Amino acid sequence: MSSLNLDDFTDLIERPDGGVRRDAEARRERQIVPPGSLGRLDDLGEWLAAAQSSVPVRPVERPRVVLFAGDHGIAGLGVSARPAGSAERSVRAVLDGSSPVAVLARRLGVPVRVVDMALDCDPDALPDSVAGHRTRRGSGRIDVEDALTVEEAEAAFLAGVAVADEEADSGTDLVVLGDVSVGGTTAASVLVAALCGTDASVVTGRGGLPIDDLAWMRKCAAIRDALRRARPVLGDQLQLLATVGGADLAAMTGFLLQSAVRKMPVILDGVVSAACALVAQRVAFRAPDWWLAGHNSGEPAQAKALDRMALEPLLDHGVTVGEGAGALLALPLVQAAAALAAELPEVSGTAEAVNADEAAEADEAAPVAEEEAPGAAKAGETEAL
Repeated sequence: MSSLNLDDFTDLIERPDGGVRRDAEARRERQIVPPGSLGRLDDLGEWLAAAQSSVPVRPVERPRVVLFAGDHGIAGLGVSARPAGSAERSVRAVLDGSSPVAVLARRLGVPVRVVDMALDCDPDALPDSVAGHRTRRGSGRIDVEDALTVEEAEAAFLAGVAVADEEADSGTDLVVLGDVSVGGTTAASVLVAALCGTDASVVTGRGGLPIDDLAWMRKCAAIRDALRRARPVLGDQLQLLATVGGADLAAMTGFLLQSAVRKMPVILDGVVSAACALVAQRVAFRAPDWWLAGHNSGEPAQAKALDRMALEPLLDHGVTVGEGAGALLALPLVQAAAALAAELPEVSGTAEAVNADEAAEADEAAPVAEEEAPGAAKAGETEAL
């Protein structure tokens, strides 16, 4: 039985400052470009201002990519195009700079942090900075057994909380959140189906590296069987993560909630981060106000989760590679929104000057009218005589 009380997050998490957002909207109306002409950039700038409690909005200068890594036992059923237990290879590609997210991050000047929660490898094979929060080696096969014990789920959740605190304390002002996993989309789809009350076929997608039809059918069957195990524990989010989640998913859920507590905005990547966000929303209903959906990954479970949280993806470029790459592509859009909101000049000063000139002209014209009025009266008197 866990001693962790998730209900505390409901009291700790506040919404972004509504008064500041209204001030940001008023400032936007005074800028030289008409309101609405920048599309979603207007909304993003105002959202950032509220999240930062700052008008004008501050630039996003210290973003970071945070990736939680883990292997899932369910991958042994052939539900992924990648071999079971091979997430370590993907982690090494991120660390040596050869993966898509590493290339993009290098180009954008954004540091990448990988957190090993349950990779199926010797922890000594990875740097301490990566493996320091590991909970266990791999997660259980969720169609027939729990992914974690409740104690492991609590430890993983608290590790995610600790990582969020570390990032906030170091000055990170926005996080791009993703995962590096094999079998993670299957576990995520189970969580989404359970929380949204849908069938397995509705949420079963092709994964980051697309699978064929036979693998899709195996994946759908695995989600169906895991879903039967998930439904009895829907009322306890930590137990749900222990039953059909995994150490990486539990850590991401804790990270999302603590990021909202610390008022640190997060861009969600694909279906795994979306599923964890959906669990976190169940814990604290105000938490999604601190998150953006970076892109549409094409996974039906992601679309279901984002719709439930009323989050609209910023981009739709068909990126399915995962590992935070799609969400990282949305970062320049957010930074552009901040720059426009802060740097576009206002027209209020010019309007006040025009009004002052008009008032001065009116004052100058008034004596002329007064001088003309007596003459007009005299002319009227002459006519009467």
